[in-house]
Amino acid sequence: MTAGLRLDALLEAVAHAAGGQLPATLHGDPALRIRAVAPLDAAGADELSFLANPRYRAAARETRAGALVLRPADRKQLFGDGHPRMALIECANPYAWFALAAQRLSPAEAPAPGIAPGAHVAAEAQVHAAARVDPAAVVEAGAVIEEGSWIGSGAHVGAGSRVGAGSRLHPGARVLAGCVLGRRVIVHSGAVIGADGFGFAPLDGRWIKIPQTGRVMIGDDVEIGANTTIDRGAMGDTVIEEGVKLDNLIQVGHNCRIGAHSVLAGCVGIAGSASIGRGCQIGGAAMIAGHLSIADGTLIGPGTLVSRTISEPGYYTGFFPLMPHRDWERNAAALRHLQELRARVRALEAGLKNAPTKDD
Repeated sequence: MTAGLRLDALLEAVAHAAGGQLPATLHGDPALRIRAVAPLDAAGADELSFLANPRYRAAARETRAGALVLRPADRKQLFGDGHPRMALIECANPYAWFALAAQRLSPAEAPAPGIAPGAHVAAEAQVHAAARVDPAAVVEAGAVIEEGSWIGSGAHVGAGSRVGAGSRLHPGARVLAGCVLGRRVIVHSGAVIGADGFGFAPLDGRWIKIPQTGRVMIGDDVEIGANTTIDRGAMGDTVIEEGVKLDNLIQVGHNCRIGAHSVLAGCVGIAGSASIGRGCQIGGAAMIAGHLSIADGTLIGPGTLVSRTISEPGYYTGFFPLMPHRDWERNAAALRHLQELRARVRALEAGLKNAPTKDD
């Protein structure tokens, strides 16, 4: 376990990292040393936890954490003006504050520079003296590995590719020929950047392969989960803008564009030439059809089939048909009573059929 940080030093470090966007107030001992983060039900006296969801207020009241970050309203409701044992950190966004604190308490390992024995680095490749290439990694001719980057064991950097400063390719990650990664990009094991897109032309019952000659262009501060695949463009490029976060097992088709700071959960599938706006949130296993666009700031529920362009941002849910989330909730509620409604309609129809007429 690390020596940790005093609470006052931790608050200062988070404030600096957040650029003043997460002001926080400490109620408690500034000299308390925090060594790690932990969930509410497991945290100890030298650990930090957080409360962001009201469902966990009871657990927050009983936690044994040494420090707890929470909203001002939750502090007042749960603890009044203070707590006899635990330090309380007030912040309007406790989850983000906790995330930055966790980074300070568990900093990423810095790469020890150098090319390991057993790595294959082409003579025509450029590897910065402050970069690291682990055993069994391959860096092909014309590739550029910038300062502070770390190419894990068994990872592959294709010919003419570029890995930006401070980026990390975990063991077994693949960046194929001509693709470009920005700064501080993280690519987890098994991910493939720059595989051929699914491009075939039909001819008399056969399929003729269309050469995929574009690239994948990835901006700064992107994270790509394990076994996610991003296909190269057929002619133009597939583009992942800065700050995008992709979970595991996502498929991004050729010539797609994902706007800055969008986040996609696991098993999302995106067909070719789809354009996802900036700041979108897409739930797990959602399906995005090709050649459509999704407006900036749109939220897509898990498992949703997006079969048409979304021009107005909002929260959309459902397999079929796609509709605004509130409409889907109303229809889903009616669907649960469908058998009852069917029986009532049949009873009404039977009553009308047996009702006396004017001639009776």
